[in-house]
Amino acid sequence: MQALYFEATGSLAQLGVRELPRPVPAADEALVRIHAAAINPSDPKNVLGKMPETTVPRIPGRDFSGVVVDGPAQWRGREVFGSGGDLGFARHGTHAEYAAIPLDALVEKPPALGFTAAAALGLGYVTAWSALVVAGQLSAADAVLVVGATGAVGSAAVKIARHVGARRILGTLRSSAERARTAGIPADDWIALDQGPLPQAVSELTRGRGADLILDVVGGETAALANQCLAHRGRHVVIASSPADVTFNLVDFYHREARLIGVDTLKLSFSESAAILRALAPLAVQGVLTTPDTDLIALGDAPRAYQAVLAGTARTKQVIGFAAS
Repeated sequence: MQALYFEATGSLAQLGVRELPRPVPAADEALVRIHAAAINPSDPKNVLGKMPETTVPRIPGRDFSGVVVDGPAQWRGREVFGSGGDLGFARHGTHAEYAAIPLDALVEKPPALGFTAAAALGLGYVTAWSALVVAGQLSAADAVLVVGATGAVGSAAVKIARHVGARRILGTLRSSAERARTAGIPADDWIALDQGPLPQAVSELTRGRGADLILDVVGGETAALANQCLAHRGRHVVIASSPADVTFNLVDFYHREARLIGVDTLKLSFSESAAILRALAPLAVQGVLTTPDTDLIALGDAPRAYQAVLAGTARTKQVIGFAAS
């Protein structure tokens, strides 16, 4: 089979297409013929050696959709999709024609959801759901602030908050010039960070209350500013990691009785990721949660796509196609 493959980390030049043996599934796995597999920002970081969980040599790739061709009888022939666990890091991943997938990771793909859409649904929505619903305990009473709301995770978070019925949803933009990128993202208000202080804008839009729940996908100096936007007993969920060191006013933080919560999707088990995807799938079929715009590419173009995803120049979700999807 053909697969993306790297034998050492440190440079995207290590990544290439190789002919490799088809995997043989273990007793607790199924062999999936991959139809589509999304490229996520963590995939090029993986090749660069920034993911401590990774062992080499390795086939990367976290998200997938396809058809089970070998494994337990109850799974054979079924259309499936999934994400999570250590796929692509400590075990071979999904950027290949075939992958051995743990049974706990398999989610039956609804017939109305295409292979490309199912592959694109994965990590962005899993991360947003894990951050807002599981860790942040999102409720309809909450005013929600999404810092970085136009990216894959941020836009997914806004849609999830809208589905849950959050009282008010605020999204941030790096500048007012990004306003065109907000089409289809159902925030109530947009805050351009180049137009004034974030805490002041949030205070004005919430009539002085602040945000009950914040999802921060940006980090850095913005993380400290976001902390100042919290309502009393507000929850600040962080998935950003760069830069690593952030300073904020601890006295102000404890007087607010605030909560600071980290979310790392690499810590989700296969069954935890699968449970989230089972909750998301019917919402995607109904159009409540829309999948991102995608660019379906051939495996041979994937190294170039890795470069674009790393550089932030890929404006659509890059999805590797292996069969008709």
